[in-house]
Amino acid sequence: MKTHGFLRVAAASPELRVADCPFNADRTLALMARAEGQGVNLLVFPECGLTGYTCHDLFHLASLQRAAEEALAKVVEKGATVFRGVAVVGLPLAIEGQLFNCAAVIHAGKVLGIVPKTYLPNYKEFYDARYFCPADNANFSAASCAGQSVPFGTNLLFDCRTMNGFTLGVEICEDLWMPVAPSALQALMGATVFANLSASNEVIGKAGYRRQLVSSQSARCISGYVYACCGEGESTTDIVFGGHCMVAENGVILAESERFRHGQQLLVTDLDLDRLLHDRIQTNTFHDANRVADLGLGKYRTLSFDLEVTAREPKLVRAVDARPFIPSDPATLDDRCRDIFQTQVAALGRRLSHVGLPTVSIGVSGGLDSTLALLVVCKTMDELGVPREGVHALTMPGFGTSAGTRTNAHDLARALNIQLREIDIRSMCLEQMRALGHAPFGIRLENETVASLSERLLRLAPDNRSDLTFENVQARVRTALLMNAGFVIGTGDLSELALGWCTYNADHMSMYNPNVSIPKTLVKFLVEWAAHNEFDGPARDTLLEIVKTPISPELLPTTASGEIAQSTESTVGPYELVDFFLYHFLRFGAEPEKILFLAGHAKFSREYTADTLRHWLRVFLRRFFANQFKRSCLPDGPKVGSVSVSPRGDWRMPSDAAARVWLDAVERSE
Repeated sequence: MKTHGFLRVAAASPELRVADCPFNADRTLALMARAEGQGVNLLVFPECGLTGYTCHDLFHLASLQRAAEEALAKVVEKGATVFRGVAVVGLPLAIEGQLFNCAAVIHAGKVLGIVPKTYLPNYKEFYDARYFCPADNANFSAASCAGQSVPFGTNLLFDCRTMNGFTLGVEICEDLWMPVAPSALQALMGATVFANLSASNEVIGKAGYRRQLVSSQSARCISGYVYACCGEGESTTDIVFGGHCMVAENGVILAESERFRHGQQLLVTDLDLDRLLHDRIQTNTFHDANRVADLGLGKYRTLSFDLEVTAREPKLVRAVDARPFIPSDPATLDDRCRDIFQTQVAALGRRLSHVGLPTVSIGVSGGLDSTLALLVVCKTMDELGVPREGVHALTMPGFGTSAGTRTNAHDLARALNIQLREIDIRSMCLEQMRALGHAPFGIRLENETVASLSERLLRLAPDNRSDLTFENVQARVRTALLMNAGFVIGTGDLSELALGWCTYNADHMSMYNPNVSIPKTLVKFLVEWAAHNEFDGPARDTLLEIVKTPISPELLPTTASGEIAQSTESTVGPYELVDFFLYHFLRFGAEPEKILFLAGHAKFSREYTADTLRHWLRVFLRRFFANQFKRSCLPDGPKVGSVSVSPRGDWRMPSDAAARVWLDAVERSE
């Protein structure tokens, strides 16, 4: 079965009875069977889950030690018949006269290895050092357990030969709380997924700190992190356990259980191993730590196993955001928009200050991109204490300008208290086309006037509305006027740059572009956010009207009624798809088959068939590879998110690279 790089993991918090090892073994097996039914590959149980963590001095009794090992043997033997994945269970093990708090990694009827707890808390409510020996006390590398001779130690890694990128590291509870957690060293040796068997009690504020620890450790290690904690079955003599289970991936909490929930819990989600491998390769400093100090990394042992990937229902247990650049949580979205807007203002302010606070020029079309850039310009002037009279705003209607956007441009300028100069560019365009000997749409220009040509253009048949020279002349005339009017503020966005949907040496060019790394879907939300948070009155009303305007470069003739006839999305694809493809392709290096798989699970604003998704992905890839030459000479502009195409920063690509490998992959996906 094709997994697309996803590893299904689960954190379990089973029903438990303190010191009742047979009962705990049965509950463990029951959750293993349940996990098998959900296609789980890695299943993690709590610390000392086969005995209970709160046994205290009972740990020293041979009867409990023997019962714990018998429970493990039962789980190993019977678990092989109910669960095909890897399970990690916790128990105390007496070895050579010492008692260790251990995690046993089991698979296919075998104990692959035993990892003892490194750090034993012995403060406040914790007394681990009273019961257990620290891992460093072990002077052996193998131990007899459940009738097997098993590798033993904190230096064990478990590598899956049948699933690329799945190498398991194990640590136990307190290990995560330390300045140098075992998982940090394991990550440097190649571990990509970590299991933490925990018995972390609940006190006020601890859940948030615990969540932060799991999230940040997964980020530092560029890893997946499966955290399983014991719950209500533990003794409440002095402390209470909430069964807090979490799964994190590179700083993001993918799934989290409800604390203090009655009964057992099984938290299931899918980790993206491809993402982790991509980010580790891209982050070239990740492995540098082993050069800085002698960390004893050469002592690690890798134990290999083969994992049978099972058929899965559902195919993906993980949210796929149709709008990856836009947070779904309103509070997070508000913070994100505020940060981006302030970043744009700060960046533009620094540049204008550096070049002596020149008069700035900006083209205002009444569309989304130019609106956002104009808002940034106005706020920047306010922050710098410069009157808005220093803004030379030009609206330059051409042959495709609609009445609606023209009105929006004037209304917006009026509401923002800036002077807007309107320059009709049609006569200039007509003269340039005459000089070139160009006949737009087959119309000879010898005897045409602006009025007569405009009239003829309105009557064009729908299938005769394509003329690149006609479009480019208008775009370049506008830029020439702006260049002569002041320090030009660019307005183009990230999505347009990715697609090459920008005229070279026209809207592609400026002296500084605050929108350069903002995707189209986010531009819309930023304008709407600004309307509600930065402006009021007529300005807010106009901004909300602009948000509703269809996206168009307005370079082709309008309809006979003066409405927009040229739809950008009908040519390059719906921008929600463009930005979805862009995010997964650039941010994670996802292969086309995986992008299509993810798109099939996303909830877009409308339904797309598999053929439609493939069609627009082909368009995206062809345009992306064909238009690198435009991105290679971009003007300066601030990076605001995790994706950027700046040739000086995030994306350096030869302008003549071929797209064949990626296009062939799209064809194979059919």
